[in-house]
Amino acid sequence: MSGRRYAIGVDVGGTFTDIFLWDEETGRVTTAKVPSTRGDQSVGFVEGISAVADDFADIATVVHGTTVGTNALLERKGAPTGIITTEGFRDVLEMRRRDRPTTWGLWGMFTPIVPRDRRVEVRERVLADGNVLQTVDPGEVAERAEALRAAGCESVCVFFINGYANNDNETIAVEAVRSVWPNDYVTAATEIIPEIREFERLSTATLNAYLQPVVSSYLDRLETALDNRHFSGDVLIVQSNGGVMSVETAKRYPVRTALSGPAAGVIAAKAISAAAGFPNVITCDMGGTSFDVSLIAGGEAALAAQTAIDFGMVVRTPMIEITTIGAGGGSIAHVDEGGLLRVGPESAGSNPGPVCYGLGNDRPTVTDANLVLGRINAARPIGGKLDALDVEAARAAIAREIAAPLGIDVMEAAEAILKVANAKMAGAIRLVSIERGYDPDKFAAMPFGGGGALHTGALLKDVGLRSALVPRYPGVTSALGCVVADMRHDRVQTVNRLLDEVDAPALGTEMQAVAAETEMLLARAGVAFERIDRVFELDMLYLGQTHTVTAPVEIPSGGLTVKAIRAAFETAYRRTFGRLLAGIPVRVMNYRVAVIGRRPAFDMTVFAPSSDRVLEDCRVGSRRVRVDGEDIETPVYERLDLSEGTEIAGPAILEQPDTTIFIDPGLVGRVDRFGNVVITRQARAGDA
Repeated sequence: MSGRRYAIGVDVGGTFTDIFLWDEETGRVTTAKVPSTRGDQSVGFVEGISAVADDFADIATVVHGTTVGTNALLERKGAPTGIITTEGFRDVLEMRRRDRPTTWGLWGMFTPIVPRDRRVEVRERVLADGNVLQTVDPGEVAERAEALRAAGCESVCVFFINGYANNDNETIAVEAVRSVWPNDYVTAATEIIPEIREFERLSTATLNAYLQPVVSSYLDRLETALDNRHFSGDVLIVQSNGGVMSVETAKRYPVRTALSGPAAGVIAAKAISAAAGFPNVITCDMGGTSFDVSLIAGGEAALAAQTAIDFGMVVRTPMIEITTIGAGGGSIAHVDEGGLLRVGPESAGSNPGPVCYGLGNDRPTVTDANLVLGRINAARPIGGKLDALDVEAARAAIAREIAAPLGIDVMEAAEAILKVANAKMAGAIRLVSIERGYDPDKFAAMPFGGGGALHTGALLKDVGLRSALVPRYPGVTSALGCVVADMRHDRVQTVNRLLDEVDAPALGTEMQAVAAETEMLLARAGVAFERIDRVFELDMLYLGQTHTVTAPVEIPSGGLTVKAIRAAFETAYRRTFGRLLAGIPVRVMNYRVAVIGRRPAFDMTVFAPSSDRVLEDCRVGSRRVRVDGEDIETPVYERLDLSEGTEIAGPAILEQPDTTIFIDPGLVGRVDRFGNVVITRQARAGDA
């Protein structure tokens, strides 16, 4: 044990696998980017760690943000799955909420991940009050399970219509299925989410079953690969709620990894911005495939009770609120049939990648446009995938695919690609800020990922953000988030009673008991925590409403009271809607319990610049950059050599191994004591 001192975060994206190593003895930080291995992410995972650690026996903890589950859902490459459900309810997954992919028009086609012939029924019935009207027959369940196995299913979900009120029939059925199903891929819907609303419960549980064989197989390969390198530390997996969990828990609840990688980036942003004194930030994570945006207000990231990974794929489990659009560095630009320029959502990914990679793609991307405009150094590509980028190939692709159809020159076409991409990014930022009542002028952008810091100026100008905070290592920020994330587990249970009918002391006692039981998961993880926090919340609404508000509550030693619950609801409702509704009864729908193991705080001073060089000493050259139709000779600096307090007036380019930062004309960057670059408008250079 004494030899293990490294904590390593590994974030696997669609294009690159990012590595962040923290030597807990010396405080040394090492980063790396290697190409992702899409067929088997575990290969790139181990190669990435090998780039920063010679001896795997020195590693104490590996924390992993993964896109295996996300990709399996988006590409519909999960395992063949069956559903065993209550008679008369086999089509809940297909009916959803009577919505459709396109609101207008005559067609609304949707194909569920489980086809109808793999959705089978059995006779059982539990009433909404929890009374069992008809007990399920284990023999009938076993017969249906055998039929699903014969049909080629690898996993199965057992879902009964009112299982949230009483799961006795589900428990009987699951045992019957497991008696004939020789693997662990049997999901009980109430084990995943014992919550009212049948579609959301079935969708979440089915997606969990759909992912189990895929994610479990990947994690098995990962553990084997690490064992072969003599690794004996702990492996933790980032959850969509921003916490981490053990590999054992991830195999059981793979649906909790649906937004694993993007969540890690938000957690890192929260830690970096808090240390730097920026409580309000909007994260802008631009990778090779997507642009992910999230809002941190008052130092806290917003959690959503549910999200849709794609149309009809609803996951109801706490997740950090993240808006994702197809505007990554590999997003492909094209002119549509109407003669309009489009960027994304199709991406060139990591293989073949942008045209300038020279690996077979001939359609221009955002990266190709940045390269042609001079914002990227062709001789210094990030990630170590290539020795150099092919500028002429990128130029030729833009000329052929964009400039010629639009009747403009190549440089105008490249700028047009960026303008369209920037407009999409600005729209995503407005969605999480202005449309939710937040003033962008009170927020700083935090651009990270391989390409985020190239677009800072456009986002400040287009959205009206006050400033930008560029982390020390933007390209591996999500990997840093893996290292700093706490361990978190969430539980939910439906109550579905009018507030005046709730036995508040008994409810508080039950919630405390659930919290104590959940803490045992933290104990089994074998991870040291500074402290363990418990968070209690109630989903509540006025009678007749369909959408709930979440009301945080404290459970004092004297017990929970109806008066305290009502006060918590009114505070939450007034904050959300501005006023209360008089004379209408209040209903308690669900209670939520979160148990958070706080890991030791990461000292951001490890990023403090050690250099005392003046700005001119850090200059490594210059190149012409096209900005708003004008070619400007722009100085290039080695970003990691800049000392604390250095100011860099735009236009300027800051280069480092994991990313490139472009400071637009009219902006100024300043290096703070944590090595971040704070970018503001020159007129506001003295503002905080």
